[in-house]
Amino acid sequence: MRATLASVFLALLLAAGPTGPAGRLAAAELQTVEIAGRTGVHIFSVEMAVNDAERGKGLMYRRSLPEGRGMLFDFQHEQDISMWMRNTYISLDMLFIRGDGRILRIAENTEPLSERIISSGGPVRGVLEVIAGTARKLGIAPGDRVAHPMFRAR
Repeated sequence: MRATLASVFLALLLAAGPTGPAGRLAAAELQTVEIAGRTGVHIFSVEMAVNDAERGKGLMYRRSLPEGRGMLFDFQHEQDISMWMRNTYISLDMLFIRGDGRILRIAENTEPLSERIISSGGPVRGVLEVIAGTARKLGIAPGDRVAHPMFRAR
């Protein structure tokens, strides 16, 4: 019986696929997000945060985030969102995105380790977190369109 349970557990572990640091999905599991605006199209590889545990942890405890990478938080439906930087060691740009894929607001250069509340400024479906300075560097602005399957065009 023990051998059978151990075999089943090992099979489930292997079927779960590869993971990286802190249980994050391996690079093969990254998804693509495109942002189109007046400065062109900018492409990011993102990890997804789709449940309460993933959204709660976000990018906490990370010591770096490469350019072109990020985390996309899916809140399932439009709502007012509040975030903070508790246990987040790197400064981020937070792009608050409406259900139609349009950027509503950008919180630039957030303060690491802060518990100050960062509000969406209105109902949003998701938040894209990227390394601080990205929005300014690439000319990303409110009104730009974010393309990803979680957003629907209106």
